[in-house]
Amino acid sequence: MQAPPEQVQRGNMAPNQVLLLHAHESGPNPIKVAIVLELLSIPYALKMWQFGHGPNGVKGEAFLAINENGRVPALEDPNTGVVAWESGAVINYLLAEYDHDGKLGPKDASKQARVDFDKWVFFLVSGMAPMLGQVNWFRHYHAVDNKDALARFVAQAYRTFDVLEAQLKKTSGASILGGGFSAVDAHFYPWVWEYEFGGLTLDGHPLIRKWFDKIAGMEEVKKAYTEIDKAAKGQN
Repeated sequence: MQAPPEQVQRGNMAPNQVLLLHAHESGPNPIKVAIVLELLSIPYALKMWQFGHGPNGVKGEAFLAINENGRVPALEDPNTGVVAWESGAVINYLLAEYDHDGKLGPKDASKQARVDFDKWVFFLVSGMAPMLGQVNWFRHYHAVDNKDALARFVAQAYRTFDVLEAQLKKTSGASILGGGFSAVDAHFYPWVWEYEFGGLTLDGHPLIRKWFDKIAGMEEVKKAYTEIDKAAKGQN
C-alpha cells in the first residue's frame, strides 16, 4: 500500500484519491485485490471487518450497506463513486479503470486472449476456490466430523491442481497465461497459498510449486500480505 497522499498522478490519468479496500484478517479474496492494487501502484487504505452481526461485522448493518452479500472484499473508489464487491468484479473494475496499459490484462488484443483470460478466472472462482474453501471448512470448522465430505473435497481440490499443473506446462511454470504475470495469477495465488492450512501438499505438482515460489518472491505480493496483516493488528 502506498503512503496516503491526497492525490497521485498515474500515467495519463487525472489525479486520483485513495481507494478504500474492505477486508478481513483471513481469507484469500481481499489479498487478490490488494495484490492488484500494489502492482498498479494505486494508493489505497484498508478497513478491517470481523465475522458476525456486530457493529464491525460483515453481517452487520454498516457493512451490508456497502455489500448486500455481507462478504469481503469490497472496494470504494471516491474518484468515480463506484462501489464494487465480489473479488472478480473488483479486479475487473480496477483493470478497466486504472490499467490502461494492459499490464495485468490479456497479453494481446485477440479474441482468444480475452477468452483465455476470462476462462481461467472463472475456473478459479467457480472451481478451485470453492473446492479449497470446502476443504478448509470440513478440515477446521464443521461442527461434526465428516470424513466422507472432507475426502470428496480434497480429491476435487487435487483435481483442480491437476488442471492448473497441465496449464503451467505451457509456460514451464512461469505464469498461468503466456506472456508473463497477469491478474489471473493474482486471482489464483492467494487460494493456492491456503494449501497447507487445508492439509494439502504441492509435492505432486512441481510446476505449481515453481510458479508459487516465484510469485511469493514478488515484492508487491509480499507488500499486500504485510499491509493486511498490519491493518488487522491496528498498525496502519
